[in-house]
Amino acid sequence: MLPLNPRSEAVIILVSLLVLLTLLEMWFSYRENRHYYEKRDTLTNIYLTTLAFLLNLAVNGSMFVLLNFTYKYRFFEIKNGFAYWFVLVVMQDFLYWVLHYTGHYCRLFWAMHVTHHSSEHFNFTTGFRSTVFEPLYRTFFYLPLALFGFNAIDILYAYLVTQLYGNMVHTQYRIPLPKWYGWIFVTPAHHRVHHASNIPYLDKNMGMVLILWDRMFGTFHDEDDNEPVKYGLTHQPKNMGPVNVLFHEWKALIADVKRAPGIGNKLKYLFNPPGWSHDGSTQTARVLQREYKNSNLGRQ
Repeated sequence: MLPLNPRSEAVIILVSLLVLLTLLEMWFSYRENRHYYEKRDTLTNIYLTTLAFLLNLAVNGSMFVLLNFTYKYRFFEIKNGFAYWFVLVVMQDFLYWVLHYTGHYCRLFWAMHVTHHSSEHFNFTTGFRSTVFEPLYRTFFYLPLALFGFNAIDILYAYLVTQLYGNMVHTQYRIPLPKWYGWIFVTPAHHRVHHASNIPYLDKNMGMVLILWDRMFGTFHDEDDNEPVKYGLTHQPKNMGPVNVLFHEWKALIADVKRAPGIGNKLKYLFNPPGWSHDGSTQTARVLQREYKNSNLGRQ
């Protein structure tokens, strides 16, 4: 058997740690009667991550080709090893934030991302509740990394490591962390907010590793004990079967496009944020949050 290289060893260790943490969380949840896990929901998470894994395998070749082709036209290279990896991880995390932001503020991409938010439970397996079709477009968001002199294998490795970190913040257990940590890095408390359907929490805390992007661009919201998190979607689909969990938002989007008058409104349904409507019958998260804030001010 060939010896594993350090990268492979690191991935195996991180994946093993995540599996161990998941089993421990399941056990503690059951022992303490917390109901963090539900059998059908967990099976759905496994089903969705399996589909995403298979799609990743199917498109990996084209991802490498596209990144390697772009790498040929790189602007410069970072020679120092530490600086290379530091800049790569930070840039990759920022571009993930852009990808994630797009998934929340463009309905066409939300139709694919919505599966990750469709669970009314929140646990380590929710992190595996993948945006199944993301491998089809994710690489285009990371092409700037190749132009900045990062090769394909390093880009994908950095992505994998940051994704594993992102999975580890999917827990309802309150983990004591120093205050400074939460100013820089995403914590479970931050990500609980991200998965909430409460109006004040909608479309907040998009970061994977660094919470700095949300603090910088106005999408940060701290967890508030006075606003307990309710997980899931604002309009939860009644049918959570294996097909509908993937396509329910596509069905709604197609129906809205069909009934919209004129090509302009049809395109707006595709590219405007979820909730936008040509007749005002539904509202975006930002409008709902503004009305929520105004109503609270009116009560004071």
